[in-house]
Amino acid sequence: MIKLLDNAFANLSPDEVLNSIERFGFQCDGRLLALNSYENRVYRVGLADGQSLVAKFYRPHRWTDDAILEEHQFTEELADLEIPVVAPMNVDGQTLLKTEAHRIALFINRGGRAPDLESDEHLEQLGRFMGRIHRVSQSGVFAFRPTLDSNSFGYEPREFILQNGFIPADLVDAYTSLTEQLLKEVALCYERAGEVRMIRTHGDCHPSNILWTDDGPHIVDFDDARMAPAVQDLWMFLAGDRADQTVALDAVLAGYTEFCDFDARELHLIEALRTLRLIHYFGWLAKRWDDPAFKLAFPWFNTQRCWEDHILSLREQAAVLHEEPLVWYG
Repeated sequence: MIKLLDNAFANLSPDEVLNSIERFGFQCDGRLLALNSYENRVYRVGLADGQSLVAKFYRPHRWTDDAILEEHQFTEELADLEIPVVAPMNVDGQTLLKTEAHRIALFINRGGRAPDLESDEHLEQLGRFMGRIHRVSQSGVFAFRPTLDSNSFGYEPREFILQNGFIPADLVDAYTSLTEQLLKEVALCYERAGEVRMIRTHGDCHPSNILWTDDGPHIVDFDDARMAPAVQDLWMFLAGDRADQTVALDAVLAGYTEFCDFDARELHLIEALRTLRLIHYFGWLAKRWDDPAFKLAFPWFNTQRCWEDHILSLREQAAVLHEEPLVWYG
């Protein structure tokens, strides 16, 4: 049964997508566009009335039903408070829709562009946006979704890469020793931060998950929502060198603290979280490498040059981990 579901996901056809949507009472007009998503299969689907919706077909076995519903409930909680997030559509009382082979969520199709991370106005507005979300986040916890930590984002992907022979033989020692040292440095960053609060976060709040319109931003794709420090939803808005990041941090937190307090000790975690993201990203690609969609989308991965560049990036990150954290002048 598991193999059947995996095959159904890997071989999901346009006809099956459209037929699945129509089973839930929608009339499709044949327009179908695969969107930039690899963990799940996500499509923009045209409807007969000229409108369109976004359909997400969940990757089997990644999340339990309870974990998916917890994500949905969180976004619905935010939407009910008029916080501009894109929550799943409710179809006959359900947000997690099922066919024999697939679990599906439908969303209103929202357009927009990426935020301008060089604009203080955009950064401050993003801060207000995240402050409103985190004010709600703190009122509850995830029971079925994981916590972002060094095990899940560091040690586990590292071991998967090493145990499954992804690293070229001449680079194994370098990768092994470097990642071991990096994870020790990450632990020291957490020690310096002290006991910071874990809250419900978006978890993957990079600019591509922010859709900016003339009315301001709205956020999409809570698929990676998890318990994490608040700064996990903020640090990816900080671009450029240290001076640029300091200016951006001040703008983001100026907006954020209008709605939610910020614990400055979490600034010790920014580079630690960036390090974990670098390690986790390559582990994620490795774990999905048997999916044909990944080989098409990431042809550069798992080459000699790829691993050489990755090790170079990790070495550069090792140097940054020894620097003093960013300073917030607010």
